[in-house]
Amino acid sequence: MSQNYYQTHAQTFFDGTVNVDMSSLYLAFTHRLPAHAKVLDAGCGSGRDAFAFTQMGYQVDAFDASPELVTLAREYSGLPVKQMTFAEVDTKDEYDGIWCCASLLHVPFVQLPGVMQKLAAALKRKGIWYFSFKYGDSEREKDGRSFTDINEERLATLLQDLPDLEIAEQWITQDVRPNRDEMWLNVILIRR
Repeated sequence: MSQNYYQTHAQTFFDGTVNVDMSSLYLAFTHRLPAHAKVLDAGCGSGRDAFAFTQMGYQVDAFDASPELVTLAREYSGLPVKQMTFAEVDTKDEYDGIWCCASLLHVPFVQLPGVMQKLAAALKRKGIWYFSFKYGDSEREKDGRSFTDINEERLATLLQDLPDLEIAEQWITQDVRPNRDEMWLNVILIRR
């Protein structure tokens, strides 16, 4: 469902997200990373964050499921963005940091534990993982996209099957895009 949305609205999505100021979220993530860290931008959308991390001196791999967004992200970031899904992540102990900004929210709740296990396995020990979800406790469709909302209780349920991960920080933010009033649950995990 969400995949079809991004096929037909890739440019609109790109235009609406590429210039959003994410500096406060970047800081919460990057201050925990070693210099020249290897970072995975998983579900990179416009390529905005992958480009920003490259500019900060990190080694960045990026992917998105939407072929149209992959094309736009490659053009914008200059990186060889891959077209793939979360389920196709198969690396082990490779990344110092994983960034999933508003990307895991399209995965159905029942599939999240498996996806999160794959991503956790790709993280090095002591690695940092940032992700964000719209705040809530439901699954819904809006404008042709599926959303899984997460609150603290749902997060605790997801983390039950991931004993190697611990929450370093979690906080709620207001959407920074114009004309948006949604709240977001932001989480930083560390792999033990």
